[in-house]
Amino acid sequence: MVGSSTAKSDKQDEKFNLKKVFTAFAGLPRVIRLVWSASPLLTMGMALFTILGGITPLANAIIARLLLDSVIQGFLHHTFALVWLPVILQLCVNLLSRVCSTFTGLIQTLLQERVTEHVQLLILHKANTLDLAFFENSEFHDKMRRATQEASNRPLMMISQTFNLVRAIVTLISMLGLLLHLAWWLVLIAAIIPIPSFIAESRYSLRGYWKMRWQSAEKRQQMYINQIMTYDDYNKEIKLFHLGNFFIQRYQEMAEKFYRENKKLEVPRNITSLLWSALSIIANSSIYLYVAFQAVLGRISIGSLSQYTIAINQAGQSFEGVLDGVANLYENNLFVDTVFEFLAYEPEIISPTHPVPIEVPQHSRGLAIEFRNVSFTYPGKQQPSLHKVSFTLHAGETIALVGRNGAGKTTLVKLLTRLYDPDEGEILVGGRNIREYDLNALRDQVGVIFQDYVKYSLKAQENIGVGRIADIENLDLVTAAAAKSGADVVVGKLDEGYATMLGRWFDNGTQLSGGEWQKVALARAFMRDARILILDEPTSALDAQAEYDVFTRFRHLTEGKTAVFISHRFSTVRLADRIFVIEDGSLIESGSHYELMQVNGRYAHLFNLQAEAYR
Repeated sequence: MVGSSTAKSDKQDEKFNLKKVFTAFAGLPRVIRLVWSASPLLTMGMALFTILGGITPLANAIIARLLLDSVIQGFLHHTFALVWLPVILQLCVNLLSRVCSTFTGLIQTLLQERVTEHVQLLILHKANTLDLAFFENSEFHDKMRRATQEASNRPLMMISQTFNLVRAIVTLISMLGLLLHLAWWLVLIAAIIPIPSFIAESRYSLRGYWKMRWQSAEKRQQMYINQIMTYDDYNKEIKLFHLGNFFIQRYQEMAEKFYRENKKLEVPRNITSLLWSALSIIANSSIYLYVAFQAVLGRISIGSLSQYTIAINQAGQSFEGVLDGVANLYENNLFVDTVFEFLAYEPEIISPTHPVPIEVPQHSRGLAIEFRNVSFTYPGKQQPSLHKVSFTLHAGETIALVGRNGAGKTTLVKLLTRLYDPDEGEILVGGRNIREYDLNALRDQVGVIFQDYVKYSLKAQENIGVGRIADIENLDLVTAAAAKSGADVVVGKLDEGYATMLGRWFDNGTQLSGGEWQKVALARAFMRDARILILDEPTSALDAQAEYDVFTRFRHLTEGKTAVFISHRFSTVRLADRIFVIEDGSLIESGSHYELMQVNGRYAHLFNLQAEAYR
């Protein structure tokens, strides 16, 4: 129902309505605030020089009349005295015009960089506050891509066009005032001629905006293909499976489709613009002819002929500028809306207004964890990932979660760290519902390494230090964490030790093997003095012996802390105090290895299957 309603709304918005064009001004204040917050001084400077530039055409028209009339009078009276004043005035006005033009361009360039940086930072800050659920939603990614793309120049373009619009209005009013002295109907013609072009351009602006929205998802697919073809993580498989031409062809098909759609819009848009511009030129030439006849008939002076000719030209250009300015404001407001749509997102998982402190029992370095009838279904899914799950972990206890992929093991970890909140039931840490704790304080008490850990293209010290960002420069703490995970041996082989850049993205970077990367990632978990430590299959690239060694060390180093690890290797699972078996989102068995083997249930079946493979 929501999708259907949104589609209907989109169809209604897609239809052109001239009234909507002027709604662009309603969105202008928020854009002005946005640009102003990037740099108040540059914004004021741009406004000042832009408006000053709008006065110079009127001054030039008047000075042109004075100059020509002065030249004629000087010729008749054989004197140069009358010529000096208009020439000096023209010099001053031209210098002012050049100063305004230069400083407007300079300020716009500087302000462009400031605004782009400011809006991109707003997008990054907003993304940093949002829940994981947003990042697992395709519509959100489309909006984020559109916002990032339009953030670079649209806001400043709107402000620049607003100032230019004000300048065009100032010039238009002054020029129409001059033309009224000659004939009122000239003003009417100058005002009517550009209107059809304005309506046509507004229609095409709306079509361009909706084309951008339609193409957004496919554009993201195209970006994904570009990522696949250029990132080192994919390169080996692409070469071995001969996938390069397949992805290149798909990219080219999308590019051709975009080209056809753009051509379908831009060709008629430009032809229509040309036709209306030709009509405007014909109308202006007709007015020039009328003014010339007035001069021939002696009804106006030669200087006035020059003044009115300039006024006609400037009035036409200014009125077109006003209408184009409104149309461009309308178009850019449509695109800037995508930025504000993204910035309007609000997280649902937040800290309480008055959080309670997390209290660790004096007799333990760990925290008790309890799930009470917890159920959870991922957004957009029908099948629940967890259903009525209840269990208790005692402070300082180590448990292992086992079960097939998709059974709900990682979901338990996501709920415990409040990456999601359960649909039903509650989760307690230290005897209190985790919703009562400050979000950051809760996560500080949990050290987690997921199976899909990140390989940061940073220095080795930074790759480990990000596990506790406040101490990223503390080399002693970093080396201690590396020793706990076995990463110290990996770093010891690097040319520059902990100062070595990892990955191949940057100069002098060193690529690690899968097992080496995992040891670096594990060190991040040990960076934290967390009361709860969780390893979610982060050792899948290690051989059985290496994994056993890691978990043996992990078991020793986490003594007294509450620890959870997920693994498919039952030789490792046996190290846990208790083992929980998750099946289809439900906890079906729990107990020690010995107890579960005695029960001869699901765990015993899986254990025997794996043991059989090694016989």
